[in-house]
Amino acid sequence: MDYFLHVLVLVGIYTALAASLDLVAGHAGLLSLAHAGFYGVGAYASAVVTVRLGASAALGVLIGIALAALLSLAISLSSLRLHEDYFVIATFGFQVIVFSVLNNWADLTRGPLGIPGIPRPYFLGWEVRNHAGFIVLTAALAGFAYLVVWRIASSPFGRVLRAIREDEVLVKSLGKGTLRLKIDAFAVSAALAASAGSLYAHYITYIDPTSFTIMESVLVLSMVIIGGPASPWGPPVGATVLVTLPEALRFIGLPSSVAANLRQIFHGCLLVLMMLLRPRGLAGRYGFGR
Repeated sequence: MDYFLHVLVLVGIYTALAASLDLVAGHAGLLSLAHAGFYGVGAYASAVVTVRLGASAALGVLIGIALAALLSLAISLSSLRLHEDYFVIATFGFQVIVFSVLNNWADLTRGPLGIPGIPRPYFLGWEVRNHAGFIVLTAALAGFAYLVVWRIASSPFGRVLRAIREDEVLVKSLGKGTLRLKIDAFAVSAALAASAGSLYAHYITYIDPTSFTIMESVLVLSMVIIGGPASPWGPPVGATVLVTLPEALRFIGLPSSVAANLRQIFHGCLLVLMMLLRPRGLAGRYGFGR
């Protein structure tokens, strides 16, 4: 039973991550491979603040959110000059830089050794210790991320983001400041991703840089594409599919090393099939491929 509850917690965390990325990738059409970087910033901020400084988890979450929003400027400002494929390459570079910092700044992050002993979150006299408590927290986070993205998407701000996705030059010709809009969208997206990273760190109680590699960014982007970009059902559908289906490999009896490689193959094949056969995703209205 604990195993299934664990999977539900992961689905909730990845739903929040996919929803945050959908704001910029789905609604604004800005493909980013840097989301695992913001995810890792939130996780490490909470870990350092609680383990090394002895502060509360709430403070760690707030610091992670603020730091991720600040770092998002590195991506959103680059969008002034870079577009489409070049922008994707820039986000890839940002992701590599974040991973390198986490892996090599041993004095702060302990490098490849990671940070163990991250305490369970403690809010308003309630210490979350079991899976049921974390399901409540992840459901609250996923619901909050969903509501934030939905509220933005249904506002005039969201309509301009979708216009940027379709034709940014036209939006600029109408006198709209597209750079400011992209800065705001990336800041919100990064903040939501960092909050998911903080929850992940306190749930697992141990983090290391290998949890925040470029493959993690590809996984989150795959959830957006497979679930359906710019769709309210896209993030939960994509997260559920890509978290739960590969877990079935555990019941086949394959060695863990083989099962891990098969998961990557499964993700890649599913992503290619979706882009070829249904670029709108399972529940989306906008396709990256067409």
